[in-house]
Amino acid sequence: MTYLFILIGYSVLMIALGLFWSRRVAASGDFFVAGRGLSAGLVFSTLLAANIGAGSTVGAAGLGYRDGLSAWWWVGSAGIGSLILAFTVGPKIWRVARDNNLFTVGDYLEFRFDRRVKAMAAVLLWIGSLAILAAQLVAMEQIFRVTAGVGRTAGCLLAATVITIYFTAGGLHSTARVNVVQMIVKLFGFLLALAFLFWASGGWNVLQSKTATSLPPEKTDLYFNLFGAGASGVLGYLALLMPSFIVSPGILQKIFGASDERAVRTGVAWNAIGLLAFAIVPVMMGIIARSQFPNLEKPELALPQLLTHSLPTWLGGLLLGALFSAELSAADAVLFMLTTSLGKDLYKTFLHPKADDKQLLKVARMAAVVCSLLGAGLAIWFGSVIAALRIFYTLLSAALLLPLLAGLFSKRVTTRAAITAMLTSVTVTFALERLTNGQGKWGTPSLIFGTAAGFLAMILISLIQQKNRLTPSPM
Repeated sequence: MTYLFILIGYSVLMIALGLFWSRRVAASGDFFVAGRGLSAGLVFSTLLAANIGAGSTVGAAGLGYRDGLSAWWWVGSAGIGSLILAFTVGPKIWRVARDNNLFTVGDYLEFRFDRRVKAMAAVLLWIGSLAILAAQLVAMEQIFRVTAGVGRTAGCLLAATVITIYFTAGGLHSTARVNVVQMIVKLFGFLLALAFLFWASGGWNVLQSKTATSLPPEKTDLYFNLFGAGASGVLGYLALLMPSFIVSPGILQKIFGASDERAVRTGVAWNAIGLLAFAIVPVMMGIIARSQFPNLEKPELALPQLLTHSLPTWLGGLLLGALFSAELSAADAVLFMLTTSLGKDLYKTFLHPKADDKQLLKVARMAAVVCSLLGAGLAIWFGSVIAALRIFYTLLSAALLLPLLAGLFSKRVTTRAAITAMLTSVTVTFALERLTNGQGKWGTPSLIFGTAAGFLAMILISLIQQKNRLTPSPM
């Protein structure tokens, strides 16, 4: 009952803060890009808050419970991708967005190619984004179930309701500021809880020996090895997560809200450092859970189990607030991605090009409500954080990596080449995923083969079109 009151109180606080800051949202530019006024500190906090979500907490602790220290690469790969973003793609695409008043990644794709590329990317990402929204809601539902006895359906709907209210009120303008509070709560809560759990476990040597009793002898050394997943396992994490954190619309569109290039570089770089450092925290919690609860039904229950059985109530309540903050901040980032895609990329571009600012804002808010309900439905169906996230990250990288990077760094890539690259990459990737049951081929992730096939197709089409332009027509 104590934890239920904490959840209710924290939900009310987030809603109140969102409504308070939403008072300054008067136009779609405030909702979509926060008036392009985010400082480096706000860029850092809103990105880190969004990136430490269900996958980085409940999911990463589950991987740590199952695989040990090598699970660091799950969040660590995201940090590496963010470092690349900070000094390459981020500043460059921010300049393009500022100079051409672009609000979304779809706007950029239309500007660089045409409306067909924008539409295709919007539809693919809309499907994938629903999967990652479902992942956040699954994590929150698991927390509600373990800590407060709330049923699965009720938990998903409750979580969706909280996110929808405070996001719909103010878009990026209000969520960027709510994210500051959420980031402080989650970092303080997780670090304090880990310190207590580690001390209570008796230190690293005691923790190792106790955990080893639940492992097969041949797997003990691998479990406590950062590279225990092997080259293919590490490559799989890098291939899945590193590109996603370079081209994710949810991240790039927050960057569009930065006040200047320095805010982009500094804010994104500090976010990357935060991810690289935080990556070990949920993994260690998963290992501690393995030492205390070696027979959990699902690895993803490791964190909720620690919260309710291994911490004093006051610290459990703080960790609960940190967990809830993590899932909320990641979910509102996904909702941001969905609503901007539906409102700006699809509605205004194809359905009602003459829609005024007031109409666009209204549609964006309506889209947030609909997407939350759809996400809740998928969360009830999925039931697994990592399963949902894998779908999103795979689709995101396969669809966006090639056209976005090629369009940004080369003027020779044509619209037809970009469309061919997207279709080829997505088709080959998911065909191989299906044929190999998600295991890839020859120890190499399917996404790498799909991206390589898309790249070759893009080069081939560009060369053919360039040759046709240079070939004189017959008299």
